[in-house]
Amino acid sequence: MSLETSITRQPSVCPHDCPSACALDVEVIDGKSIGRIHGAKHQSYTAGVICAKVARYSERIHHPDRLLYPLKRTGPKGSGAFTRITWDEAIATIAQRFGEAERRYGAETIWPYYYAGTMGRVMRDGINRLTHAKKYSRFNGTICVSLAWPGFIAGTGRLAGPDPREMAKSDCVVIWGTNAVATQVNVMTHAIAARKTRGAKIVVIDIYRNATMDQADLALCLRPGTDGALACAVMHVLFRDGLADRDYLERYTDVPRELEAHLQTRGPEWAAGITGLSVEEIEAFAHLVGKTQRTFFRLGYGFSRQRNGAVNMHAASCIAAVTGAWQYEGGGAFHNNGAIFNWRQPFHEAHELRDMNVRALDQSHIGRILTGDPRALKDGPPVTAMLIQNTNPMSVAPEQALVAEGFAREDLFMVVHEQFMTETAAMADIVLPATMFLEHDDIYSGGGHQYLEFAGKLIDPPGECRSNHEVITAIAGAVGAEHPGFAMSARDLADTILKQSGWGGIEELVAKNWIDVQPDFETAHFLNGFAWPDGKFRFRPQWAKMSSSRGGELAGPWYDMPELPDHWAVIEEADEAHPFRLATSPARSFLNSTFNETPSARQREGRPQVMIHPLDAAALAIAEGDRVRLGNIRGEVTIHARLFDGVQRGVLISEGIWPNASFEEGRGINMLTGADSPAPFGGAAFHDNRVWLRRI
Repeated sequence: MSLETSITRQPSVCPHDCPSACALDVEVIDGKSIGRIHGAKHQSYTAGVICAKVARYSERIHHPDRLLYPLKRTGPKGSGAFTRITWDEAIATIAQRFGEAERRYGAETIWPYYYAGTMGRVMRDGINRLTHAKKYSRFNGTICVSLAWPGFIAGTGRLAGPDPREMAKSDCVVIWGTNAVATQVNVMTHAIAARKTRGAKIVVIDIYRNATMDQADLALCLRPGTDGALACAVMHVLFRDGLADRDYLERYTDVPRELEAHLQTRGPEWAAGITGLSVEEIEAFAHLVGKTQRTFFRLGYGFSRQRNGAVNMHAASCIAAVTGAWQYEGGGAFHNNGAIFNWRQPFHEAHELRDMNVRALDQSHIGRILTGDPRALKDGPPVTAMLIQNTNPMSVAPEQALVAEGFAREDLFMVVHEQFMTETAAMADIVLPATMFLEHDDIYSGGGHQYLEFAGKLIDPPGECRSNHEVITAIAGAVGAEHPGFAMSARDLADTILKQSGWGGIEELVAKNWIDVQPDFETAHFLNGFAWPDGKFRFRPQWAKMSSSRGGELAGPWYDMPELPDHWAVIEEADEAHPFRLATSPARSFLNSTFNETPSARQREGRPQVMIHPLDAAALAIAEGDRVRLGNIRGEVTIHARLFDGVQRGVLISEGIWPNASFEEGRGINMLTGADSPAPFGGAAFHDNRVWLRRI
């Protein structure tokens, strides 16, 4: 590096699908490239700490394989045969093919499809303006939160909770169902601070021994999908041993006496048989949280990704109500702070043009939709054209066999706006090169904290990359979609979103980089009442009447959901033909399918593996590193075995969403994942798969 090189430090925000939405301090070199990325020290949640994969983001943004120019397919789908074209030709082709599809089948034949590849409000959600203006099929995003959020809201009435920075003021931090070291590193920052300054105990509840569990004072490794049983047994002990806060229960909860009676038959012995934990472990956990007023339950997403996930989330959140932990600083239950931001985007998403009679297609059912399932299509026309942004369904969606079949249709015209030639992009007819977050303006909020954040453009994009907003605007003009938002800049749209949400304008946010919008203590801890009409925490959820924060329709066997916290036995239990239960947990170096193109991430993760208990492996004559085959009614996958005693017998763990090409026969792990809709609002039960296993 020459002496003339200029390095400045500029603020930004991590855009990726992580509750932390970390505030960043970016090294910008000569105004043209980036160096190391650091956590912003002066933002009190990030507190200077970010994950290693984002710290090395220069690997990704300056990767030699980035898409730089528009491409048009010239060979069979998936062949990788493309030729470079101009933006004008690309947009004209899209307009022509979308027009032909619409004339043949109507506007609903076109399905704009997106998700959380960026969490920026402008770049992620602007696609909905095009959808509503043209009356294309609407998008029901179910993959991530449709089980977790309703489960938490079922008790509290609101997707919010104590200030997550209060973890540092806790005497016990319970990290439940999230491998925070890998997926939410800032949770560990504050939990470790509590340990150092207060001697706090850290409890970790998960389905395998991972890096977070290694930090625990009490580690509970249970069977997948049995968290509700653990929660019930803990509450049983709390009532039995006089550790329930009865004054709090009478004042703040709906049916405490019914709950106590219900739990009489759900003690530690009962739960031990379901969870695989010992009675002693359950008793120890119950007594720890029952005797520690300042217990902070940090509830993650992972344990909700079962067919009973919403029930599990609700049951876990109930413990803090039984102990009365909500009353204390450093106490209560927290899952996501989404409600405190009051996001309102009627202009940005053209709500005045939204027609609720236009079908909303389920993201998780993309395989069924593209293969013509009438129910998945809502008895409407086939999907014959798509625009995809911010997601890679050919890798991340469930029922991969159906997804691959659907994407291979020659009558399906597909446009993919992407940063790399993903499996999804490789199936497209038109591929458009996308900017990354340091190459455009946007605004963010973190579900795991309480900050509104601004991230401005720091460097120019390479080649001919364009932002999501620019692409949506160009397509809108070509297909005749009309709305004032298409004529505005990204920054102007951000200004509108902020003002409509009650947060002032963009200039104030730009000047401050971030704004703390954490509610006062009484509001955050629901000391003025929970967010139901009677002000009570609901042990008895009204599942059938409850609307999710995303307005989802009731789905799955919602009519069979238990009336009170319980173990709801609707998971894919192992059986004689499928003696193992498989969970597809996050890898530390990947984020869904993002980062699996960077050399350091690939090197650290090695290769796709499945963790198997050594005794299970011995019974099947499987040795370390052997090629094995996993299968169920949805498909089969070949993978390498890793012997690992940090799981219960009968449980398999495969970390990370690897490119399909990393597996033999090009079949990735989501070949085994189902897309049936769990109650009450659908979703995808990624960690709930029964499989057989054999050595090859």
